[in-house]
Amino acid sequence: MRIIRGKYGRRRFDVPSNITARPTTDFARENIFNVIENLIDLEGVNALDLFAGTGAVTFELLSRGAASVTAVEKASTQYSFIAKVAKILDADNLRLVRGDALRFIATSSTKFDFIFADPPYDMEGFEEIPQKILDSAMLHPGTLFIIEHSRRHDFSGLPHFVQHREYGSVNFSIFRIPESD
Repeated sequence: MRIIRGKYGRRRFDVPSNITARPTTDFARENIFNVIENLIDLEGVNALDLFAGTGAVTFELLSRGAASVTAVEKASTQYSFIAKVAKILDADNLRLVRGDALRFIATSSTKFDFIFADPPYDMEGFEEIPQKILDSAMLHPGTLFIIEHSRRHDFSGLPHFVQHREYGSVNFSIFRIPESD
């Protein structure tokens, strides 16, 4: 896993071979972060990484100046890897939650400026996840929400959809909660 830019930029970490996550490719992550940084200033944001996997998005957010990142990961191998990297980087502004991301969505009342979700593509009920996040108590005016998905899904009909990006086989749907009037 490589952190692309920011204070941890160019740092590499060997991902354990027994990780079951499908990490976002460096190419896709670099491109979507270029888009993100044109939509929101990451400096000082309160961010959420759902289905955190290896933590690549979590550490990219921290590296680029997020004030805090909450990473939710259920699998013990991935959770332990994220915890290990956080300790190496002395990332004290990371809140690592070992738990089910869907339960977190349903129960969290913390408001986030930026939410990234990368559920397993073959997860049962995958197509319902964006709406669950949009209906959650975690959003406020201005929140930017991105879900990574395969090309099988089209979320452009959902409320607050802004754009779709595709990088190879990796797709991102981007949502933005409108600012208050």
